Amino acid sequence: MNTSTRWTGSAHARVALCALAALTACAEVPTGSSSALAPAAQASAVRQGIAAGDEVFGFTSIDVPGAVSTTASGIAPRGDVVGWFVDVAGKTRGFLLEKNSKSGDAGTFTTIDYPGSVRTQARAIAPNGEIVGTYRRAGEPAVNAHGFRLTRKGAFVDVDYPGAINNIPQRILPDGTILGCRHDNDFMASMRGVAIGRRGNEEFAEFASMHNGATPDLRRITGLYTDMLSGQSRGYLIDDGVFTPLMVPGSTETSAWDMNPKGEIVGAYRNAAGLHGFLLTADGYRSIDVSAATSSRAYGINPTGDIVGEFVMGGRTHGFVATR
Repeated sequence: MNTSTRWTGSAHARVALCALAALTACAEVPTGSSSALAPAAQASAVRQGIAAGDEVFGFTSIDVPGAVSTTASGIAPRGDVVGWFVDVAGKTRGFLLEKNSKSGDAGTFTTIDYPGSVRTQARAIAPNGEIVGTYRRAGEPAVNAHGFRLTRKGAFVDVDYPGAINNIPQRILPDGTILGCRHDNDFMASMRGVAIGRRGNEEFAEFASMHNGATPDLRRITGLYTDMLSGQSRGYLIDDGVFTPLMVPGSTETSAWDMNPKGEIVGAYRNAAGLHGFLLTADGYRSIDVSAATSSRAYGINPTGDIVGEFVMGGRTHGFVATR
């Protein structure tokens, strides 16, 4: 890892969690367990549509100094953010943005480059500070992705699902369990969601699937897959082994990218108006649209509900942190 300059992100703006006017507001739904959304709440949210809610986030953009684009992918409980950026030479590199524990403000950027790689993405950060992500070696095709775990001591440890050619670690839980997907020489037919951890390794059966988040006890898992009948990209919730597809009402595709210990889910969806982020709680779906952006996506959420993602404005991709 290489330490770079201090954070110089742009001024605060605001992100409203907007409803789609054409859809009805979501009815109030009991949450059941306080630690996560109950299955009935999830199903009701899907049926009732996008909640109108007036909740507003304080929004801060993230731009790695000198980068031509920045994406924020994961956020730790204390607010540290990881993701990736593209430098002026066109190389994709990972980053860690550590929150200043004294002032509470964003601190310094640290670049993350897997040794000898031509592409590195930091995708998630655990409560203890360990980071997982992907890298690609020189000369490999674009489909190739290899997993890594970066320890607090700065050591890179390879993450591989047994028998898989390629691996994408997307999330790391407090006990060190890693979620993501494995695939061979394609991104579809051989892609399956996986969990790698002390409890053993598990593979998900759904076509072109990817595990992207879970509650710490792994009783609830969220992710994305491709419905073979419709050809749609959909999100999913696995609740104590029960599989439920997730589609933002009115969307043509939906991807669920993370879940916090409360069971709140964030992701992205596409409709006739373009790409949007979303937050799914017991009250239903809420859109996350950065004002004046041409597209927005939400990728990560921490226990307190802070959300990270990316938005496009003026043809450039920026990362963001949205805090309640």
